[in-house]
Amino acid sequence: MEIAVAFLPIRCPACQQTDVIQHGVTTQGTQRYRCKNPSCLQQTFLLEYRHQGRVPTVKQQMLEMTLNGSGIRDIARVLHVSPTTVIAELKKSAAAPTRQRDSNPTPESKRDPRRDRQSGRS
Repeated sequence: MEIAVAFLPIRCPACQQTDVIQHGVTTQGTQRYRCKNPSCLQQTFLLEYRHQGRVPTVKQQMLEMTLNGSGIRDIARVLHVSPTTVIAELKKSAAAPTRQRDSNPTPESKRDPRRDRQSGRS
């Protein structure tokens, strides 16, 4: 008697590679996975999240809806999450450094002193 087992390759949601291993379980008993790609931004992930507010695509939608002028309660109602979850996610995104801000800092040594005198800086 043979048992047929279906093999589903698990892909990393960030880099889409199948080089993934099991990485323990959550306190609720859900299997956690880890991407073995060293350049991957998202190291650990779950296949199914219990709370809708933890899903990366929903987090991205929260930010997009905020930029389009939607309110906290409107976002919470549409995405089926708590308003508290929306506020917490927006606070996290505001505190996170952006690539654009960090990519081109202006060090003091590269400033033009003539321009600073004209603008009143010292």
